[in-house]
Amino acid sequence: MNKEIIKLSEITRYFHVGTETVEALRSIDLSIKKNEFVALMGPSGSGKSTLMNLIGCLDTPTSGQYILNGEDVSQMNDNELAEVRNKEIGFIFQTFNLLPRSTALENVMLPLIYAGYSKTHRLEKAEKVLSDVNLSDRVTHKPNELSGGQRQRVAVARALVNEPSIILADEPTGNLDSKTSIEIMGLLEEIHKAGNTIIVVTHEESIAAHAHRIIRLIDGKISSDEINTEIKTRVDYTFAEEVE
Repeated sequence: MNKEIIKLSEITRYFHVGTETVEALRSIDLSIKKNEFVALMGPSGSGKSTLMNLIGCLDTPTSGQYILNGEDVSQMNDNELAEVRNKEIGFIFQTFNLLPRSTALENVMLPLIYAGYSKTHRLEKAEKVLSDVNLSDRVTHKPNELSGGQRQRVAVARALVNEPSIILADEPTGNLDSKTSIEIMGLLEEIHKAGNTIIVVTHEESIAAHAHRIIRLIDGKISSDEINTEIKTRVDYTFAEEVE
């Protein structure tokens, strides 16, 4: 049986806006096991972005406990959180967040610099993951020389390069057309099959349909947590040819 990789207990997160206190998360209890594929959904203001930031160690809770891969990260300082993020979590963002003046290879190598790998090892690992996402012929291209789908694949490669426990994808298809969105979700399916835990934050039902479990938030609370019995898959997934 797969072990529990994420455990949130009585998590709350309050923000002070002027004289008001905004309750973004209210007593959240959640556990996610290794190699689960989870979609986190909710309308604007539901708390899903706050929850994503907590799971991704970009923020800490006001109260409650967060155990990540056996380690209590609830009370860590910024430096400790940064170290956990680099080791445990690979991020994929809607806006790609690539350095515009750096090549695909240099963008993918960046997390390895922070992790302290030698230049030779950085090069070897970055080339491998770019090959894994079918971009071996684009390693020297800069973001403005790549299509939207190719840029997101570079972002996926960057998320994978440190071999993290969790891939956290925030609206990963938000800036892509429907055809390319399906390709990126197919890629996430392949990553999941290889053993990674995947958490996708999305407001699109068609994207959430790829996940094996769908968690919905409303007003800072989990309103439903259900197994997806009609998983949408790309059985014969292949990368489509893209025109620059």
